[in-house]
Amino acid sequence: MNIKLLAIGKTDNKALQTLIDDYTKRLSFYIKFELEIIPDIKNVKNLSEAQQKEKEGELILAKLSATDQLILLDENGKNFSSVGFSEELQKKMNSGVKTLVFVIGGPYGFSEEVYKKAQGKISLSLMTFSHQMVRLFFIEQLYRGFTILRNEPYHHQ
Repeated sequence: MNIKLLAIGKTDNKALQTLIDDYTKRLSFYIKFELEIIPDIKNVKNLSEAQQKEKEGELILAKLSATDQLILLDENGKNFSSVGFSEELQKKMNSGVKTLVFVIGGPYGFSEEVYKKAQGKISLSLMTFSHQMVRLFFIEQLYRGFTILRNEPYHHQ
């Protein structure tokens, strides 16, 4: 299985980017992983919230192939413990999913078209985090999930 994380806009915080790069490298020992950045929409000041979501949605959907399974990182998604998330990853691998695509949306969430295409939603927390920090938290949780599946000493119960 391949895992791809799509995110809107680049990370401008060098410290966060260093940590993202570190966990991305660690993750490569377990699975083929790719972080793909979708450039920020230009001239957002001239767009309504709905128009911005629509344009971001078009860019997100253009990055998907027909066989990709799409999971949205969404505040209204399902909550998992780290162990529960690792079990969910194992189920996806066992089911024969070729590419699992997770998406961090823009500041206003996702368009209706993206919600319709998604096969699931996951919430990382009831709290709100910056989009840049969510990247790090999610990639770290992917890494943690694979260490749990391999019974490696990273995660402690």
